[in-house]
Parts: sequence; structure tokens; C-alpha cells
Amino acid sequence: MTLSRRQFTKAALGSAALAAAGAVHLPRAASAATYTAYAFTYFTESPSFQGADYGLHLAVSRDGLNWTPLNQNNPVVTPTSGQQGLRDPQIFRKNDGTFVVVATDLKGTNFGLNSQYLHIWDSVDLSSFTGYRHVRFQTTNDHTWAPTIFWDASRQQYAIVYSAANILRVNYTTDFHTVSAAQTFFSPSSGVLDGDVVVDGGTTYLYYKNLSNGRLYGARSSTGAPNSFTTYTAGVIQGTAIEAPLLHKTIQGGWRLWGDSFGPVNSDYYLWQSSNIGADAWTLANQRDYTPPLNAKHGSITQITDAEYNAAVNRWGTPNWVRLKSSSHPDYFVRHLNGVGRIDPYPFDPYRDQMWRMVPGLADAAGVSFESVNNPGSYLRHSNYAIRLAPNDNTSTFRADATFYRVAGLADSAWSSFRSYNFPTYHLRHSNYVLRIDPISASSSLSDRQDATFRVTS
Repeated sequence: MTLSRRQFTKAALGSAALAAAGAVHLPRAASAATYTAYAFTYFTESPSFQGADYGLHLAVSRDGLNWTPLNQNNPVVTPTSGQQGLRDPQIFRKNDGTFVVVATDLKGTNFGLNSQYLHIWDSVDLSSFTGYRHVRFQTTNDHTWAPTIFWDASRQQYAIVYSAANILRVNYTTDFHTVSAAQTFFSPSSGVLDGDVVVDGGTTYLYYKNLSNGRLYGARSSTGAPNSFTTYTAGVIQGTAIEAPLLHKTIQGGWRLWGDSFGPVNSDYYLWQSSNIGADAWTLANQRDYTPPLNAKHGSITQITDAEYNAAVNRWGTPNWVRLKSSSHPDYFVRHLNGVGRIDPYPFDPYRDQMWRMVPGLADAAGVSFESVNNPGSYLRHSNYAIRLAPNDNTSTFRADATFYRVAGLADSAWSSFRSYNFPTYHLRHSNYVLRIDPISASSSLSDRQDATFRVTS
């Protein structure tokens, strides 16, 4: 969660998200070698709140970079107590191998409503979330925001750390039903927010937002005890504002640090990567390499098994729509606006303008056509080489103009390009952010080929 501008910019741009008070924590009950995928819990917001939903959302990923929202990006469960909404959900694998989810008790952006409670659920395999309870963590009239969990081996208890009154507090528990009295966990000279804690070997790492300069910092401790952390990084920031650090170790052993942007910037998330968490050597990832879930805000990530991945997908289902991400402008997505096909920086509203049903080609089922999700029956078609969104009049000309063949990306074979059905040397591309078809081939300039290359994502 965040203060001040979060009270406005989360309204302005969707906020606290893939990032989060969450992290990938390796359970004691199973070997890291058993994990082959990732799960991501979050809530959703969009710039004018058309995509706001304060229930628990779930996405999965094989690489931990590009995410598939489940349940059509609708919540899998919603709180029924307190403010009947959540923010900042953290998913954590307990020592018995099952999951617990804790989340801020807050629906919307009225950050003046200070709840002393957190929402809590249990899950065996991500196919259901049960045992819902609303647990009180403190008695002071302070907020209880952005929880994160770690196993404190010396105490033989789970620590639940959260933001309260510009410091981090902690309660301890063995069962996530009853908790110890709250105590100060981290209180440096500057105000802090959005802590995320990960234990790696004999070191406990705490990443947090420094409220004085808006940067994300890392601190560490050899014990994980309250007030034992020393900041060791120079801090990172991207765009004009950043929050909700999400630190996790990958299945391969590297490290990722996500930051949830808010304010007048183009991306909801930024990502840094490092091969050595102790070296303070974070490299900003290219946005081509990752795609957070649609409208996701302040979430958390955990590693999962094949069985858990399949259980979640089979129970909740994958999207019946796609989005098209630009190769040359990887924070831009294909959308329609006033009947014109174009690319624009995400996030934006109406956010459904970027959602497409990629159906068998209207003129040839071996091809594809793009039907608008929020204008059913209307498709992207070319007319005088320009791409428009228009209702299907079922003429042969319309069907031909609205049909494309999906081929290997002209700039990246792992992505896709779309060749026109009735102009077979022409490909879908953007030019000055507006979509059209042009004659582009493998011998065209790299910039032209990039303009005609897209990632099909969700």
C-alpha cells in the first residue's frame, strides 16, 4: 500500500500491484527441484477504475515473466468481512506444503479507513481458497497494509510483517488463526512502506520503499529478528514513482525484484534482475521480456509444481481473449480508439479496448481474425491499407480484409507477425502508433520488422 500519492495516483493509474508484499518462498516441506512454474496473486485497478476489483485474483506462468490470468481475470474469492475488499494479497507456502494468503482489509482507495485486521485464506493446491477468517493484528488506530510472511526458524513461528504508521510491524503465529501482540519490526530514520521479506540460507532480506525519496531499498539480517536489519543497497527507481517491492528467487536460482509503478508512467510494473542478491547489482529488465497480468496491482508470487499449475488452470480456466504487445514499443498494446486500430501505452481505459478474441479467419479458417471483446461482431480490417474496427457486414470483401495469417515474427521468431489474406506481401504493422498494412518482409529494415512484430499474450 502507499500513502499520499497512492491515495490519488492509484486512482489515476491503477496501483499497487505485481509487485508486492509478496515473494517466492521455498517451503521446507518440498525440494525446490519440484517446482516448475509460478503463481501470482493480486487485485486489479485501471486508470479510471473501470478495471478495479478488490477480490483475490490468480495468474500462472511457466517462466515467471509472462503471465496468464485465470478465471477470465475475475476474482477467485472475495472477502466477506471487514471492508469486504482486499489489496496487496501475499501468497506463501507453509512448511506443510500448503498455501496461506493474507491481504490488506481495504476495498478501493479510501486510505483513511484504518483497519487493524487482515484477511486470511488457506489453499491446498490453488483450486480453492477456504477457511476464510478476518484476524485482528493490532489495537492502535493505524492501518495494517501490505502483509508479507516469512518463517522465523529461531522462533519456530511464521512472522507476518506489515506497514503501519510509516514503520513496519510484525506479529508471530503458528497457525494463522491467532497471532502474538504487534511489535516494531523495522523503523529507520526515514518513513518506510511495503516491506517484503525473503529468507535465503542464513540471511533474511527485507526490501522496502523509502518514503523520503520513493526508492526501493534492500536491508538484511543474520537473524531476522525485529530491529536487526541493515540497509545495504543504493536503491532503485524507475519512472516517476515506484512502490511495493516484490523480491523472489527464481527456480533457476537467480533473483528478481519487481516494483509497482504508480503516477503518470506507462507501465504498471518494472523488473530488475540479479544473479547475486548480496551484491547490490540489479539490472533493469527489458519490458519485452515480461508481461504482468492485465490490470494487476500489488501482488505476490510463489513457486508451484506441475500438479498445482494444472489444478489451478483446470479449476479456473484460461482467458478466452488475447492482447497484442508491440515489439518496438513493449509497453504499448494494440487497441481500438474511435474506430481506429492503433497501439497505446498500457495501462489505459477503457482497458477492454485492447482485448481481442482471435478467431478462425473470416475468409480462411487457417488464418485469424480479431474480434473486439467490448464490441462483439466488430473486427479489425484494413481499408485503403489503414486498420479500422468495423462491424462484420458478411461481404466477401470484409471477410478478406479482416483475415490474416499468423506467421513467425519478422523481428523475433518467438513472437508473431500477421500477413494479410488478400495482400499476401503486406503485414499488419504500426506507423506513428496507428495500425495499417504495408509490404514488409525479412529483408525490410529492422525497425519496420519490429513495427510488424507482436507478442500474443493475455
